Amino acid sequence: MNRLVDYILLYLKGMGMGAADIVPGVSGGSIALVTKIYEDLLDSIRSFDLEALQLLLSLRLKALWIHVNGHFLTTLVAGIITSIFTLSRGITFLMENHPIPLWAFFCGLILISAIIILRDIKKWNLLAIIAIPLGAYLAYLITEIPPISSPEAWWFTLISGSIAICAMILPGISGSFILLILGQYENVLAAVNEKDVLVLGVFALGCIIGLLSFSRVIYWLLKNFHSITIAFLSGFMLGSINKIWPWKKVLSYRMSSKGTREPFVTENIGPHHFLAETGQEPQFLMAILAFFVGVIIVVGIERIAYSMSHE
Repeated sequence: MNRLVDYILLYLKGMGMGAADIVPGVSGGSIALVTKIYEDLLDSIRSFDLEALQLLLSLRLKALWIHVNGHFLTTLVAGIITSIFTLSRGITFLMENHPIPLWAFFCGLILISAIIILRDIKKWNLLAIIAIPLGAYLAYLITEIPPISSPEAWWFTLISGSIAICAMILPGISGSFILLILGQYENVLAAVNEKDVLVLGVFALGCIIGLLSFSRVIYWLLKNFHSITIAFLSGFMLGSINKIWPWKKVLSYRMSSKGTREPFVTENIGPHHFLAETGQEPQFLMAILAFFVGVIIVVGIERIAYSMSHE
């Protein structure tokens, strides 16, 4: 029974990762890190190596399944895929119609996640302390990069997938935000909603290429410089809040592929200036409520993960 409960919880964690990756500015890696499956995930991805290829070619499928931790990966990926296909329309609706509470919710989620993961640092040193503001500053710089117009060729979709997947497993900056910078977010989300197998297949291939290479780098850093890496990732998550700040003033617009006008470059402003600058209600109380809901959910997930690991 405990085995079944473990798989159900792992599936739900996958759904959390999938939901986070849909939103530009929130990373599924943050969910993996705070739910204590991040290093297991990296280890499983790393297992797709020459030994795995040899097992596949020799048709030793059971040994291959064990080598790549197949039960873990399939359960997690099933949760991610379920979330992406079931929640993409809902999250798109919230982004278009209720953006302030949505972004406030994710602000709470990211802020408390960045604080919680610092508990994993057993030995603090000067480099670990410096890594926090350094990570925050780097993430801030990345979030300030304006979106670009991009070609719609298959090769650029492939490259976009390989870059975006790196962000999806890196806590802080999401793969969706990287796609937004590259001008591919709308195309990929449309492919998900329309179930465009060709575009999704090319994108998935790019993800596989990026995933197998970048996961090894992060895993090596965690194994050899654990405290510094965790501190840097925490700072990176804090800096990424610049992207998902709920109150923004639009400086310029762009025309989408559907012919609609969408925000292109924005500037963060305080909620007390939002009404005067935009003519819209700041929804401050609703944002505060959504913020604390995000905090409570992450704390709840962390408590469950902690209690399970100490059974």
